[in-house]
Amino acid sequence: MKSLLSQLRKWLLRLAVLGLLLLVGLTLPLRWIDPGTSAYMALHQWRHGGEIRQQWVPGERIADALKLAVIASEDQKFPHHFGFDLEQIRQAVDTRLQGGRLRGASTITQQLARNLYLWPGRDWIRKGLEAALSVSLEAFVPKHRLLELYLNLAEFDLGVYGAEAAARHHFGKPAANLTRSEAALLAAVLPAPKRLDAARPDPSLLERQRWILEQMDNLGAAWVPRPEASGTP
Repeated sequence: MKSLLSQLRKWLLRLAVLGLLLLVGLTLPLRWIDPGTSAYMALHQWRHGGEIRQQWVPGERIADALKLAVIASEDQKFPHHFGFDLEQIRQAVDTRLQGGRLRGASTITQQLARNLYLWPGRDWIRKGLEAALSVSLEAFVPKHRLLELYLNLAEFDLGVYGAEAAARHHFGKPAANLTRSEAALLAAVLPAPKRLDAARPDPSLLERQRWILEQMDNLGAAWVPRPEASGTP
């Protein structure tokens, strides 16, 4: 019996080490290497076929207005957390326990991990993998780079991925030239890019745009992580 337990412990240790090495291998290179595609893009092509519109641009060629807009919209504690917004998670759990609708509490880092490596859904296996990848991303990739990766991979319309493709698709201009209003409108579609359309915004989308603009004013430009600040605003 002792021999069996000893062997089990050894195998568990080996699996843990292998898992850690895999996490490092998947996330550390992103500090320097731009990924050519993502799991969500591959899944889109498998389901829908057709062309994926995506053009990678460095962070300095994405308007600061869009960087601030997605932080204001999706993850206002992004510059300070380590992958998880514990307060938002607690509020989501409380809402669910009180009989309310289960709502998302994913940070930008969690969304990036999911977009890059995983699949849509709410199963616990995916959530566990997402959590592990988020911690590893935060450990090895600075905040300004995480934001650059996110903005190049996020879906803004059906088959339209990344800030550059979205800016050209919706407004006929590069991402570097987006106005605050346009940036807020693009950020407003992120929760449901297949249903919401920045080119033809309905009243609820325009109301969300107004809210994002207010939040951008409250946060201020200093909230955007900079390379020279080593990932802190």
